[in-house]
Amino acid sequence: MTEVASETESKTAGFHDLGGLENLLSFYIRSINIAVSRDLDNKLSGLDVAKGTGKISTLLIVSRHPGIRPSAIADLIMRDRSSMGRLVDKMVQQGLLMRQNDPDDQRSQALYLTHQGHKLAQQVVALTRQQDRDFFHMVSEDEKSLMLNLFNKIICWHRQQRGNISFY
Repeated sequence: MTEVASETESKTAGFHDLGGLENLLSFYIRSINIAVSRDLDNKLSGLDVAKGTGKISTLLIVSRHPGIRPSAIADLIMRDRSSMGRLVDKMVQQGLLMRQNDPDDQRSQALYLTHQGHKLAQQVVALTRQQDRDFFHMVSEDEKSLMLNLFNKIICWHRQQRGNISFY
């Protein structure tokens, strides 16, 4: 057992029985998600991507994949397409994204960052990297690598169950 794990266990000794929750990965993932989201919202306070889910992912995915379709982003971040449409609408109104019709398929839209979106993406990358280091400071690089590999394995399996993702 690591030093951090034994220290944490001793601090929470009275909370070993959570009615079965203590044995569910989903409980810990949801709890960590809530805590990390609150912390990230505090770090990004005042920026157009603070509060809510999906804005950071959308901004950074579009920055790496100009011309990507909203449906592809929805598949990548495990959102339904209707909520993705609302998110894109909001980000277009904020001046972060612009839509263009796909020349090969007029029914499809391609997403691109605006100048403002590019500037914000650069800020967000720096802030989220620092937030990640600060929030998970008690996790070693080896543990982080293991966790990333496991989470990637899980999310890839679930994406495959939903179907293939086509970016463009």
